[in-house]
Amino acid sequence: MHLKRWLTAIAALPLLFWVILKGGHLLFAALIVIAAILSLDEYFSIVLNDRAKTKDPTSKAQSPNRLYLKVSAFIIGLMIILAAFNNLFDVMIGLVILNVVLSSLYLLRKFRSDPLALEIIAKQVMGIIYIPLFLSCLVLIRNGPDGVKWVFLLLLLVFACDTGAYYIGTYMGRRKLCPSISHGKTVEGSIGGIAASLGAGLIFKNFFLPQMPWGYIILFCLSIAAAGQVGDLFESALKRSANVKDSGVILPGHGGILDRIDALLFAAPVAYFLKEYLFSSALK
Repeated sequence: MHLKRWLTAIAALPLLFWVILKGGHLLFAALIVIAAILSLDEYFSIVLNDRAKTKDPTSKAQSPNRLYLKVSAFIIGLMIILAAFNNLFDVMIGLVILNVVLSSLYLLRKFRSDPLALEIIAKQVMGIIYIPLFLSCLVLIRNGPDGVKWVFLLLLLVFACDTGAYYIGTYMGRRKLCPSISHGKTVEGSIGGIAASLGAGLIFKNFFLPQMPWGYIILFCLSIAAAGQVGDLFESALKRSANVKDSGVILPGHGGILDRIDALLFAAPVAYFLKEYLFSSALK
């Protein structure tokens, strides 16, 4: 498992670095679109299945195909990222609202025949916010001042936290962090992840963001580490409720795309908020 994780990372990271550094705004946004579409597909495979109802992890039965909701989610998600590419934050929020209205058409047609109609709509709306809206914050960060540096910093913090938590938890973990959601995550691993994220962030700031006050970088690192761990637990709760182990199998040693970016999904909007609204005056 360890070898597969590192081999996958070694194979994927050079391409990711090239897209961020040399690909420009458009190619980076295209990469986010691909990640969002794949992640949405995995998300729907988790939340729209009968295993969550039967509590039988071996069940192959699936919920009826809600094609309208899935297709609308993919289209609205694409439009949200396109709006982010053009720095139209108000349009992004408007598209989320439009999705709620359009999804409600499903409720009007299916409320009598499908007892889960309202629950399905809630899951679809949550998916739009959880994946394309949160991921689009990466596009907004990339488009801003020193965008490349901030994207690299964010990815570094999430990766350091994930790696630190994994290895410290594996070899030193004793107390369970949230056993009702994840049996493997420990308090020691969580602390190790936060420490790794803080250390990596301080080193990065010293070389690439010297103008950033030390207090701000410490707050940023701690916030991203905390948000990332909450995001990790959130996806674990989704999978646990549906009795699935991984969101997919596309990444050997990691599972699905959603398994790989679960922490980033929560960290990205936190990073965008801190950079644009809390740190903006100090970074000018």
